[in-house]
Amino acid sequence: MPELPDVEGFRQVLESCAKGRVVRHVEVRDAGVLHGVGIRGLRDALEGRRFGTPERHGKWLLARTGGPTLVLHFGMTGRLVCGRPDDAVEAHDRVLFTLSGDRQLRFRDQRKLQGLWLAHDDSDLDRLLGRQGPDAMAVDRADFEAVLSSRRGHLKSALTDQSALAGLGNLLADEILWRARLRPDRLARELTQDDRRRLYSEMRRTLRSAVSAGCVPPRDSWLTGHRDDADPRCPRCGSDLRRSRMAGRGTVWCPRCQPEG
Repeated sequence: MPELPDVEGFRQVLESCAKGRVVRHVEVRDAGVLHGVGIRGLRDALEGRRFGTPERHGKWLLARTGGPTLVLHFGMTGRLVCGRPDDAVEAHDRVLFTLSGDRQLRFRDQRKLQGLWLAHDDSDLDRLLGRQGPDAMAVDRADFEAVLSSRRGHLKSALTDQSALAGLGNLLADEILWRARLRPDRLARELTQDDRRRLYSEMRRTLRSAVSAGCVPPRDSWLTGHRDDADPRCPRCGSDLRRSRMAGRGTVWCPRCQPEG
């Protein structure tokens, strides 16, 4: 599933492909990815508009035009692709934006679990994103610690709850907790100040590396690089990794590096 680093990569695709370019034509090949807007409404709102600098909040991408804002969420399999209008159309290309300068931006998504919205003004954006917590890349340490201190549940649940902190998914949460040597089932409110500071530092460090890679990279030195092994072992201490279910998701952790209490 795309997480913050992937969506930041899509933001860069959008900026390099579309910023400053006029939308000449919008072709909706599958209206099933549109939410709260129809095909004609999307075309009328965007054709003739010029894309500005895109923004990202958590896993959401905002394509501003100086008027309506196209809002994208990529679900599990969505992505943005930049090409040219005469490129062959693929089976999962759902919406095509033909732009000035012989460019075409495509929303490609196999499973169609999320999709595209249209926000006509800031109040529309607030309705869409109002329940999102602070962005994990932008949150400062004081606000991050306040979020954790107010949560009653486990750490894994707190980190992946988009209303608490926007942008972290399953892979990032497990990676960050492993780096911070904190068990995913620790209660968020029971962390010490040192725990919270270490967790914040490791989150920032992990996000910087992952954003540079454009994904959560399955490197040998990362927990992510071993979570799907047949016999997964911790890349730091060599112990057998544990698998469990938490916050409704598969969770991987090291019982030696992430002890109780």
